[in-house]
Amino acid sequence: MPVFVWEGRVRGSLQKGEMEAPSKSAVLARLRQMQIQPLPNKIKEKGGLLSMSFSLEGISIRDLVVFTRQLSTMIDAGLPLVRGLDILAAQNPNKKFRGIITKVKEDVEAGSAFADALGKHPKVFSNLYVQLIRAAEAGGVLDVVLQRLASYLEKMDSIQRKIKGALVYPSIVIGVAIMVLAVVIIFVVPVFAEMFKDMGTTLPTLTQIVVDTSSFIRHNVLFIIIAIGAIIFLVGLLYRRSFKIRRLFDAFLLRMWLVGPLILKTVIARFCRTLATLTSGGIPILEGLDITAKASGNIVTEEAILEAKQAVTEGQTLAEPLSTRPKLFPPMVIQMIAVGEQTGALDDMLNKIADFYEEEVDIAVAALLSALEPLMITFLGATVGVIVVSMYLPMFKLISTLAD
Repeated sequence: MPVFVWEGRVRGSLQKGEMEAPSKSAVLARLRQMQIQPLPNKIKEKGGLLSMSFSLEGISIRDLVVFTRQLSTMIDAGLPLVRGLDILAAQNPNKKFRGIITKVKEDVEAGSAFADALGKHPKVFSNLYVQLIRAAEAGGVLDVVLQRLASYLEKMDSIQRKIKGALVYPSIVIGVAIMVLAVVIIFVVPVFAEMFKDMGTTLPTLTQIVVDTSSFIRHNVLFIIIAIGAIIFLVGLLYRRSFKIRRLFDAFLLRMWLVGPLILKTVIARFCRTLATLTSGGIPILEGLDITAKASGNIVTEEAILEAKQAVTEGQTLAEPLSTRPKLFPPMVIQMIAVGEQTGALDDMLNKIADFYEEEVDIAVAALLSALEPLMITFLGATVGVIVVSMYLPMFKLISTLAD
């Protein structure tokens, strides 16, 4: 589904944001429901040559965690919100984040609600963050909710770090393998090819294939790099602009060997942790499911959560619709959610499920690394071995001819 960038006015103040919607008219209708007056010609679809979803904010989750926890401590100590924001802006080492905190402080000083001020910076403060702050302001428990938000962000950051850490080693090995193969094909094989040419003998099929491949790569290396770059760009563009392609890709990832279980466990942990944080923060279950679906990170699970939301709207429990998707939500998850609903402790149960699956993510990451390491070494060894054997085959053939 495409993402639209919009600008509008709320009570005279200018607001900007992004919204995922099927069309421009849907964005207009949604903004009017939110009592935002959209500005003419200021609703544009995000995408194109210069906007491939790269975040230019330069603000990490770690920065957001520190800001949230420090602000919670200041408010708990009795410091006014504006004063707390002023102190955090002055001492923040990140220049971009410092500027955003200053703008938030100025909006609050001008009479804007804290949640509305944060909502003007959707790339930094997510919808989940803003909605929790809105509920906290209404309930007068801002310090408590900020503390929960900081804990939630730390958990999410921890999962992301584990997955990124798991990708470092394979990326290094693959990078080294590509460099080794490039050096062999571009610089070593041509030396042998010249030597075979001087010998004047017919090359074995395997050797001829390697020599022809080396020649093609050396003479078209620039076009190959451009073609690879273009393919990556087009695939990324199609993934971003086409809902069907995104769904097919996300479904494929969930079915992949080793990778699928890791993604699913990560999604379940995020779903449970996010919904627990929202419900314990005073957000209604239906609104919480809507926010959680968008934060799930996978189209297939997002659809399942939205279906569950619709079923809850019709009077069912949350466990009932989720139980119809056993491949996405295992029986243990369903049973614990059902118990949580029956006992009135849904957020506690969701946190326990999240804790369990975060540990499972650690196990899945270790299993992925254990499987990838021998596979990559075998692939690299086999590829280099084929090239080496192909280079020595003509020599064996020549020796055999001379012996006869």
